[in-house]
Amino acid sequence: MNKPFSQSSENNKQPILQVIETIFRKPATVWEIGSGTGQHACYFAQKLPHLQWQATDREENLPGINRWIEDAKLDNLATSLALNVSDTQWPCQQIEAIFTANTLHIMHWHEVEAFFSGLAKYLSARASVCIYGPFNYQRSYTSTSNEQFDKWLKARDPESGIRDFSEIEQLANAAGVTIQDDHAMPANNRLLVLLKN
Repeated sequence: MNKPFSQSSENNKQPILQVIETIFRKPATVWEIGSGTGQHACYFAQKLPHLQWQATDREENLPGINRWIEDAKLDNLATSLALNVSDTQWPCQQIEAIFTANTLHIMHWHEVEAFFSGLAKYLSARASVCIYGPFNYQRSYTSTSNEQFDKWLKARDPESGIRDFSEIEQLANAAGVTIQDDHAMPANNRLLVLLKN
């Protein structure tokens, strides 16, 4: 069976790495929420050998992710775990660092809220969180392509869509997490860096 493949993951992995390698500098276990195909997990684990990388996703996506992980044969990349942000119990006690890419606009709003509730519950003090994807600012799109993408998302699933930065900031603050940086990325995406207070 072929491994799943995402062209956007292939395109954005290098620009993302350039940011997260400055954030995840110390040895830690990074939990990736919504690992998708598994391409990012393999690439970042290979490039950042001082980290343990823990891929997670919904149960139905794990076989594809694990095919990537098995082929990568990396000591710092464990088998992926089932994690749905809405679950009352995540498969962990405490989390030292989190990475997530292109997830918040796919999730329903109650799942976005659940994600931040999980940050409040599981993040250890001074833990870093990196969130990659498109965001709106002051209810406005940052590009025509993002507007078209948002319309496509909502046509597919009315509960999904590009989230507004201010709404994310409110959820973060309520979870005891502060947005430290907001990096402009290629293809009209952003990379938000948050820190657990």
